[in-house]
Amino acid sequence: MQAEAVLAPRLKQAESWPFSVAPCTPAIGAEIDGVDLGRLDDTTYGALRQALLKYKVLFFRDQDITPAQHVAAARRFGELEVHPMIPHHPDHPELVVFGRGGEKRGRENLYHSDVSWRQVPSMGSMLRCLECPDMGGDTIWVNMVAAYEALPEDMKARIAGLQAVHDAMPTFGQSLEGERYDEMRKQYPPMVHPVVRTHPETGEKILYVNEGFTTHFANYARLQPYRIGSDFRMAEMDLMQYLFRQAAAPEYQVRLRWRANTVALWDNRATQHYAVQDYFPAVRHMNRATIIGDRPV
Repeated sequence: MQAEAVLAPRLKQAESWPFSVAPCTPAIGAEIDGVDLGRLDDTTYGALRQALLKYKVLFFRDQDITPAQHVAAARRFGELEVHPMIPHHPDHPELVVFGRGGEKRGRENLYHSDVSWRQVPSMGSMLRCLECPDMGGDTIWVNMVAAYEALPEDMKARIAGLQAVHDAMPTFGQSLEGERYDEMRKQYPPMVHPVVRTHPETGEKILYVNEGFTTHFANYARLQPYRIGSDFRMAEMDLMQYLFRQAAAPEYQVRLRWRANTVALWDNRATQHYAVQDYFPAVRHMNRATIIGDRPV
């Protein structure tokens, strides 16, 4: 369901949040009205953090804010990272710049969690649309708490002790050459995170593997029995593909149709997202601030 098509009434929450909320789907997402992200006071920030934990991704329309205000609003939620491999705003290195269209197709059309390849992945991201097509270029978010909860009990038991390797280079390394590739490979080695992580604020269990950055399991051969020497490798790949496919279930998703000055704020610990690449050669320009999180456990 697209956020702008929501028919649910806008009701202030029982928590007395200082804004109205329109849930987008039963599983994930809410459109927020009555907030100016350029002027976030302490009360509004605290309520937005509660809403973020509940709905996983929040949508704000008509946010005509400056890059400096974008950075300031995101920083209310935590320290911001500087991405080492994506272009930055010239005046604000905390803002990643996505410019797609013309001769350059987007490459974010796979389900992923931002910077899961870091030792300390992100807590969340705040993405603002500067320019977008009249049609196309939507983004999908997935509730990976719901995806985990819906797994069969025997599958939950099977993956309980598994760890997965997350690596930036299969995706970002394609655009790096020579010494630059070697530098990034040395600076950002593959990281190992639990397949099922626990949300540090809610205690929810989260399925934490994604097709963008997860390459293999770190300890599959030690935990899973096999019949012959190579048998475990095929079984490992089958299991990983099965877990990747959970993000593609529409029951856990919300889809946003962008307009200029729309902002999405999401909990990157509990979600994955997918940027739909159906608008080429139209233009789509976005700025993103990413909030540093915690090491998954």
